[in-house]
Amino acid sequence: MGQIIAVVNQKGGVGKTTTAVNLAASLAAAEKPTLLVDMDPQANACSGLGIDKSRQTLTIYHALLGDAEPGEVLVKTNLDHLDVLPSNTDLIGAEIELVTAFSRERKLAGVLSRLRDQYDYVIIDCPPSLGLLTVNALTAADSVLIPLQCEFYAMEGLSQLMTTVRLIQKELNPRLSILGILLTMFDGRNNLSHQVSDQIRSHFTDQVFQSVIPRNVRLSEAPSHGLPVLLYDITSRGAVAYLELAKEIIEKGDANG
Repeated sequence: MGQIIAVVNQKGGVGKTTTAVNLAASLAAAEKPTLLVDMDPQANACSGLGIDKSRQTLTIYHALLGDAEPGEVLVKTNLDHLDVLPSNTDLIGAEIELVTAFSRERKLAGVLSRLRDQYDYVIIDCPPSLGLLTVNALTAADSVLIPLQCEFYAMEGLSQLMTTVRLIQKELNPRLSILGILLTMFDGRNNLSHQVSDQIRSHFTDQVFQSVIPRNVRLSEAPSHGLPVLLYDITSRGAVAYLELAKEIIEKGDANG
């Protein structure tokens, strides 16, 4: 069964969608069948893979509400081993419509249970909040990947996220674990980046990935071309960093498997 990884941080602008898209693409490039689930109504993960969200008649919204079979919603990408469950602004309504639904926190788990056998990895891009969509992702996931930007307020909000994870573990998903904290937007010329990195590594030790995602122009440009960075410029530092992260996750899975 595929390993389900939720990419979560309730702060915006930390490289969450960039990480979800480029990690999924890098796993697919390693010939690991991978599914990217766009659980953000902004659908930036779709845009980053060149999927026109306005043309999707069926999305994850319809699967969550039981109006479509999960297999009907799947979209192929220009990477052989990568599929997407797309999103669009309809998903805003799901937060409201699911409030009164039976077992509302487990809707995504139900959707993914019918697909995960087809994939080695399922990557969920979560919205920048700790609302019902993110709770669904954490209830469905085996583990959590937390992107954390190397800047002054990096630790702010992390304790709230960890509290949410512990609550989900206790009430809804006892198997949920922290896969790792990923340092993003690292600027090697900036003393603050090094200080934040050292602080997080000393505080969380073995929970921090060795791979670090740098500030990188090519990484920023790639989404506007509808491409993951490894298809836009595989020689860029951003592409190399995400390929390294994918390798680290694959090795971690092999060691635990």
